[in-house]
Amino acid sequence: MKSISFKSSAFLFVILIWTSCLDIEALQCSPSGKIKGKKPPPGQCNTENDSDCCKQGKFYPTYKCSPPVSGNTKAYLTLNSFQKGGDGGGPSECDNQYHSDDTLVVALSTGWFNNKGRCLHNITISANGRSVVAMVVDECDSTMGCDGDHDYQPPCPNNIVDASKAVWKALGVPHGQWGGLDITWSDA
Repeated sequence: MKSISFKSSAFLFVILIWTSCLDIEALQCSPSGKIKGKKPPPGQCNTENDSDCCKQGKFYPTYKCSPPVSGNTKAYLTLNSFQKGGDGGGPSECDNQYHSDDTLVVALSTGWFNNKGRCLHNITISANGRSVVAMVVDECDSTMGCDGDHDYQPPCPNNIVDASKAVWKALGVPHGQWGGLDITWSDA
């Protein structure tokens, strides 16, 4: 009887530790604030690649952090044009240049961008049974948005890898499914 209660106690202890670890991980990156959306002036929000425009009065969460990076970090892949006139807005943050949609480049959410710490470094993106190496050239700003500097688009969520068309092609994702995809990534 004592061995059964010891096994039950040990099992409950492991469950308690595991759930508290989940709570700690969830607390590691909570919203840091919110921004109230403004209606974009006519023609000021580029909706190429199905980009969202801010909505008047809607509150959008902001983040100064992203989930912890591991060898297999879960993220959400979105589609972005880094070309001049594309939905990415201005030149890339890392090199003040525009990049062809045929180039393997990405922008990372603010926390992962790490104050330019990943600028011009490669990451490996895995999805759809394939992997591709792409260069970080920009930040997908999780701290600000809904203004002219951000093309009147909402702040990025904290788990975004915003990728060029070339990345989507290299991953073999059918064109009709481009726009949003669960992925994993790691520093290359």
